[in-house]
Amino acid sequence: MVEITAGLVKELREKSGAGMMDCKMALSENDGNIDLSIDWLRAKGITKAAKKSDRIASEGLIGSLIKNGSAAIIELNSETDFVARNEEFQGLLRGILDVSIDNDDVENAKYQDSGRTVAEEINEKIATIGENIMLRRITKYENIKDEHVFSYTHNAVADSLGKIGVLVAIKSKNNSDKLAEFGKNLCMHIAATNPLALASNEISPELIEKEKQIAQEQARESGKPENIIEKMVEGRIKKFTEENALLSQIFVIDGETKIAKLLENKSRELNDDIVITRFTRMQLGDGIEKKEDDFAG
Repeated sequence: MVEITAGLVKELREKSGAGMMDCKMALSENDGNIDLSIDWLRAKGITKAAKKSDRIASEGLIGSLIKNGSAAIIELNSETDFVARNEEFQGLLRGILDVSIDNDDVENAKYQDSGRTVAEEINEKIATIGENIMLRRITKYENIKDEHVFSYTHNAVADSLGKIGVLVAIKSKNNSDKLAEFGKNLCMHIAATNPLALASNEISPELIEKEKQIAQEQARESGKPENIIEKMVEGRIKKFTEENALLSQIFVIDGETKIAKLLENKSRELNDDIVITRFTRMQLGDGIEKKEDDFAG
């Protein structure tokens, strides 16, 4: 019997797009013959995954999980919203979230007790569900002393699974229900306003420069002198940074209090110094070019 080496498995994986365990089994069943193994995989429907992997996956779900003080938020994409509402797809996302809490290299981590890695499990689901599935991005928060993580899911289709997901970490020695309520409200605010950074000075300089150029062009079209244009641009940039930095935004729930002031008020109420340390907002399909079908054409 031919020895099934790692090199043979690798070659079959590259040619078929099937998972490692499937390739091992195919080679064992076919005495190490690559061509026969590909036919065997095709007969089992496993190589369908490879053909689907180049199709655009712009639908799907954002999922989040907080566990033992650590947290993870993930975007898992599918080709259609129909599949995203499928319990098998949602179960896959929940499984990956659970694995991600304790593993840095998520795709190569063992997926529950399936005997496969996360990447192989995704490949398996591509074959069984019939659509391309892509693990697009993951953000993790490690457990830090006196830091509390809160989450919110907008347009949820299931518990903690939806179209927009938010994580917020707040440093505080207080762990009351009032802090939890504040954290949830803060997550809802971030979901609605999509801040670019925590503070004005943390907004990307490249982004500010781009806004400045746009403001200059618009101001020059007004025909005003350069010294006036300079002040107009300065005002525009100040407004831009204030509106896009979380701490200087107006709290959407009351429509009048800046987030920085809200923190001051909550610190006094809870008799503790409350600080927002980090936040993450994920929106499904951000930056993905969606395929548009011209049915009339």
